[in-house]
Amino acid sequence: MPNPATAEFRAARDLLLELREDRAQAHARFSWPRPDHFNWALDHFDPAAEEHPDRLALWIVDEDGSETRLTYREMAERSRQAANWLHNQGVHRGDRILVMLGNQVELWETTLAAIRLGAVLIPATPLLTTGDLADRIERGGVRHVIANAADTPKFEGLGGHWTRISVGYMEGWLPYTDCRHAALDFAPDHRTPADDPLLLYFTSGTTSAPKLVQHTHLSYPAGHLSTMYWVGIRPGDVHLNISSPGWAKHAYSSVFAPWNAQATVLSVNQARFDAAELLAAIRRCGVDTFCAPPTVWRMLIQADLGSGTAPVREAVSAGEPLNPEVIEQVRTAWGITVRDGFGQTETTVTVGNSPGQQVRPGSMGLPMPGYEVVLADPVTGQDGDQGEVCVSLRDAPVGVMAGYADSEERTAGAMRDGLYHTGDVASRDADGHITYIGRRDDVFKASDYRISPFELESVLIEHEAVAEAAVVPSPDPVRLAVPKAFVTLVAGAEPDADTAYSILAFCRERLAPYKRVRRLEFAALPKTVSGKIRRVELRTAEHERGAPEKERNPGEFWEEDLPGLKG
Repeated sequence: MPNPATAEFRAARDLLLELREDRAQAHARFSWPRPDHFNWALDHFDPAAEEHPDRLALWIVDEDGSETRLTYREMAERSRQAANWLHNQGVHRGDRILVMLGNQVELWETTLAAIRLGAVLIPATPLLTTGDLADRIERGGVRHVIANAADTPKFEGLGGHWTRISVGYMEGWLPYTDCRHAALDFAPDHRTPADDPLLLYFTSGTTSAPKLVQHTHLSYPAGHLSTMYWVGIRPGDVHLNISSPGWAKHAYSSVFAPWNAQATVLSVNQARFDAAELLAAIRRCGVDTFCAPPTVWRMLIQADLGSGTAPVREAVSAGEPLNPEVIEQVRTAWGITVRDGFGQTETTVTVGNSPGQQVRPGSMGLPMPGYEVVLADPVTGQDGDQGEVCVSLRDAPVGVMAGYADSEERTAGAMRDGLYHTGDVASRDADGHITYIGRRDDVFKASDYRISPFELESVLIEHEAVAEAAVVPSPDPVRLAVPKAFVTLVAGAEPDADTAYSILAFCRERLAPYKRVRRLEFAALPKTVSGKIRRVELRTAEHERGAPEKERNPGEFWEEDLPGLKG
C-alpha cells in the first residue's frame, strides 16, 4: 500500500510536470500537498531510489578533471549510513547541526541524513569568519558541527558544548569517514510531523544584520515544487545550478527542485570562476536545465557564448533581478530566453517566467502555482498596480517560512495583515505581469520623483565598459538627492574622465532627465558573503558625507566636471 504522504506529494508534483508549459491551468488546478506527517528523505527520495535505482542523482565535476557520480540508490544507502552514524554520535531529533561544506558528496549526504533523523540543518558557507560562526553557534543554538578539516581552525576558541565532526582528519574532531562502517538500514524513531523545523537560514544581510529564517519539513521540500515548475526540470534531466552552499539558493536548485523531479544534480566546481570552462562543461555534460545568478550571466556574456544551437533547453536566473541587456545577448547567441524568477530565503519561487510563457522585457513574470501575490500600497495596504510585493497568507501557501526563529516581533511584522511582506517593490501591467522596481529601502526620491536603482543600473550595464553598477541617492542642496552610480569596469577599461564622460553621456541618451545619473564613482562594489550588492553601505556613506560642492572622492566624477554634460 503506497504511503499516503508520498502519494499526496507525488500527485501535486505530477500535475505540475504535466502542465509545465500551461501556466494558467497549473495555477488554476494546483494545490499544495499538506500531509500531517512528511519526511522528504523517507517519503520521496527513498521511493525515487526504488523506482529508478540506477538513475544518476549527483554528478560532481572537479577542477582537476576528476568526477564523482552517484545513483539514487547509492545516495539513499550512503545517507542512511550517515544518519545511523550521526545518531550514534548523539545527533537526535530537533538537534541543530551547523554544516559548513563545499559542493562535495558529504554535503548532500548529510542533508538527507539530517532529514531522516528529524534534525535541524543550519547551512553555512565556508567563506564565513570565526566571528560569523560564533554568532551562528550562539543564536542558532548549535549542538553539532560538520566541517572540512581545512576549515576547523575557524572554530578554535569558540565556546559552547557541541559535537565536532570533520570531513578529513583533524585531531580532536570525529572523523566523518567512520560513517562508512555504519548499517545500511535506517529506522526512524517515529514519524516526522510536517511542521517540525528542518532548516534555519541566516539571511545574507543586504540591508541589516542576518535574520534567522526557519523552514519546516514541508515548506522547503514540498514548497520547492514551485521552483521545479519555474525552472522546467523534467525527470531524468541534468540540472546545473551555480550557487554556493550555505545559502537558500543552493537548497532551491541544487537539492530540492531537481530531486523533486527525480533529475540529476550537476555541480561544476571552480576555485576561480572561468566562463569558458563552465560553458565547455555545460556542453560536455549534456546539461538540460541551467540556473545562474545575474553576476554569472554577466560574466558569461563577456566570454564567447558561441552561436547556433543552445547548449541547454531551459535557462533561468535568480538571486537578483536580471537586466534586459543580458537576456537579449543570450537570446542573440543561443536563440533561447533566460527566464527571470523571484523568491527569497523566506519563500520558494513565488513569481517567475515559466516554460512556454511569453516573457515581457524586464518583467519577472507571473505568480507561480500555489501563490497569490499582492502589490500592497504603502499607505492603504490595498492591492494595486504598484506596491510592496506580498504573498497572501489566506490559503496558507506551503512555501512560506514558519517565521524568524530569533524574533517573534520580526515575524509578526513580516506576517501582518494576512500577508507575508517581502520588502521588495514592483509594478504590474494590465495582463498581470510583475516588474521589479527595487528593495523598499533602495527606492529613493530625487526632485520629488521616485527612482528605481534597478532601472538605472540596467541602462548602465548596457555600456560596453561597465561590468557591474549600483545606484544610490547622493545628497544635493537643490534636488534633495540625485542618482549616483558606483561602477566596476570590465577588464581593460580605464577609470578616467573619458570613460566617465562616455558612461554618463550614454545614460543621458537613454533616460528621462529626472532619472539621469548625474554622478559616477569608479569603485569595487561592497557585497554580502553570498555575492549580493550591499547598496546600504554605499547609501549610508553618501548620506554621511552630505552634499559637498567641491570635494570629490578618488575616481568620482560629476556632470558639472565634464564639459558638455551639465544641464
